[in-house]
Amino acid sequence: MAAVETDAPRVLVVWYPDWPITATGGAEEHGVPVAVVEDGRVLACSDDARRAGVRRGQRLRLAHRLCPELRLRERDPEAETRRFEPVPAAVESFTPRVEVLRPGLCAIRVQGPARYFGGEQELAALLHEALAALDPGRDPVRAADWGGPAREQDRDPSAPAAALPRIGIADGVFAAVLAARAGVLVPAGRAAEFLAPYPVAVLAEQQPADRPLADLLVRLGLPTLGDFARLPAGTVADRFGTAGQAAHRLARGLEARPPATRAPGPELAVEQLFDPPELLAEPLVFVGRALAEQLHEQLAGAGLACRRVSIEVSCADGSSAARLWQHEGRLPAPALAERVRWQLQAWQTAGQFAPGAGGFTALRLVPDELVPDHGRQLALWGQALVADRVERAAARVQALLGYGGLVRVERVGGRGPDEVLVRVPWGEEPEPAVDRDAPWPGRLGHPAPGWVPPVPVPVTVLDAAGQPVLVTGRAEVSAAPTQLVLAGRISVVTAWAGPWPAVERWWDPDLARRRARFQVTLADGRALLLVLEGGSWAVEGAYA
Repeated sequence: MAAVETDAPRVLVVWYPDWPITATGGAEEHGVPVAVVEDGRVLACSDDARRAGVRRGQRLRLAHRLCPELRLRERDPEAETRRFEPVPAAVESFTPRVEVLRPGLCAIRVQGPARYFGGEQELAALLHEALAALDPGRDPVRAADWGGPAREQDRDPSAPAAALPRIGIADGVFAAVLAARAGVLVPAGRAAEFLAPYPVAVLAEQQPADRPLADLLVRLGLPTLGDFARLPAGTVADRFGTAGQAAHRLARGLEARPPATRAPGPELAVEQLFDPPELLAEPLVFVGRALAEQLHEQLAGAGLACRRVSIEVSCADGSSAARLWQHEGRLPAPALAERVRWQLQAWQTAGQFAPGAGGFTALRLVPDELVPDHGRQLALWGQALVADRVERAAARVQALLGYGGLVRVERVGGRGPDEVLVRVPWGEEPEPAVDRDAPWPGRLGHPAPGWVPPVPVPVTVLDAAGQPVLVTGRAEVSAAPTQLVLAGRISVVTAWAGPWPAVERWWDPDLARRRARFQVTLADGRALLLVLEGGSWAVEGAYA
């Protein structure tokens, strides 16, 4: 296939696999399966956990069933940012403009640096050697080995594999991220050819909002990016709208959407000067929140929104530092303030500002990659004013408690009571991973349990003969439940209803689940929702 013309710039991506594991120290536990969890699901797992069948996105119950000895760690975004800071600092020795896509993943434009260092291959080789020097358990690799797996003779056996970087180059950030996973250099104009075999699910991995679109494409018989890219652009725009059009451009090796033609002039940047210089970083965090609000007001007045922003700090001794952060979609003010805090802490931990710097003199936020803001529909009769007051109050609370300290409950799709409601930070939208209005066979109707435990409580359900109650593959109950044993106490079951079977993802061995739910009332007046899975009973909820 011949090279095709593209509007996407050449991008180099540095990727550290399983970075949340490395940031929490899980990579140092050799031979022990470790997983980092977030919102009740596996965010990242070690090689030992993967060998046991644990996968990203699995629910904790399934992960524990596959690997009983799995050690869990809560995600630590601040540690991820702090420990990743030396990486973009090292990349800055090759080019001053480094974009942090997320901790563990950063990108640079390669056109200028490649000319300076003699080509893309040479740039990648030198960069890989510089990053390898950051890992004390590994010797620098030869330039010829930059894109392939590390050689055993170059690696200390005690070094954690998760700390080894991979580098990829391709047209555009989307293709470059996938190239980094494979450790390859995709020739210019060949991004569409490189992307063609990938499943459409990779769209949702980099853009969570595209998950419904990816699922729909599979149902329509378009399982790969190549199949999707062959559709006419006009047809895609008519059938799938703006989001589908952007995804279609990515599948074709183009930019998702061209940036706004108006350049970010100096009037859109916001700055706070400190006189006398501020000696502590904490006040800058609160100033950053106010600057984020001011920046959004200026962008809204210009009819624009930014997808990434440059955080810049200046000191009294003339030193300065800057870092570019990206967010999928628009950067809301709370998320931007959180990134300011992470970056300041990362700079301080890395010793970016010497004790003799004399304090901070300026904090500046510069918007970048502007896109048209389509706005939002406001309500009539004054409701919008009430909503604005709520937004301002929530912003003040988040400034005190942190970005994740204030959450709201959102209804999503699912069958169990712990699946239909999720907690999301104020100002964010839940990932549209499932359709909440779908039929969901096996889901219980109203009323819903008034109390749902964070983790299902194990119980034992017995029949009149004292034997465990089971459910066959045909959803037939072995015997009527008569007793329930909870925390060593036996309660008499006075009435029961069920089972309501739920068979999920039977075609996927990693995600397949078979459950049966029962409603029971006890002699003491309690009404419980029970679930049977894998031969084990648990309390999923209680009715008020």
